Amino acid sequence: MYPEHTRHTSAERAVEVHRPTPLPPAVMAPAPLVPVQPGAVPSVASILLPDGRVVTGYAINPAQPEPLAAKPAVSRAAVNVALGGVGFLAVCGGLLLLTTFITALTALITQLIMLAAVVFGGWIAVQIFKPHGHRGGTTVNIRKAIFKRNHFHG
Repeated sequence: MYPEHTRHTSAERAVEVHRPTPLPPAVMAPAPLVPVQPGAVPSVASILLPDGRVVTGYAINPAQPEPLAAKPAVSRAAVNVALGGVGFLAVCGGLLLLTTFITALTALITQLIMLAAVVFGGWIAVQIFKPHGHRGGTTVNIRKAIFKRNHFHG
C-alpha cells in the first residue's frame, strides 16, 4: 500500500518554489479629515513607577448604563383598594379559623359531657342494682333517738 522507502540524495529531490503574486493597490480617494471637538476634556492621570519613571495617560471612565424608563405612578385609590382586599382576605381567613376552633371546642365539650354522663350513670346503676344483703354497721336516727347496733351471732 505504501511505497517502500528508498534513499535519494539531496540533489535528486525536486524543489518547488512558490512566489506570491502582488495585487495591484486599490485606488481610493482619501477621506477628508473633519476635526471633532470632544464634549468634555478628559482627565489626564500620571503614575510614578518604582524605578522613577512617570507614565501619563487618559483615565478611562466606565460606561454608564442606560437610565431605566420611569415607572408610571400608581394612584392612591388603587393602593387603597389593593390593601383593603388584602385586609378583607386576612379577616375572612381569621374568621374561618375562628369558626373551626369554635366547632372543635363544641365537639370536645359535648364529648366530655357524654363521658361524665356515662361514668356517673354507671356509678348510679351499680349503686341501685347492688345486692341488698346484710349490711353491717350502726344505724343512728337522731330525730327519733333510735340506735341500732350490730348483732353478732357466734
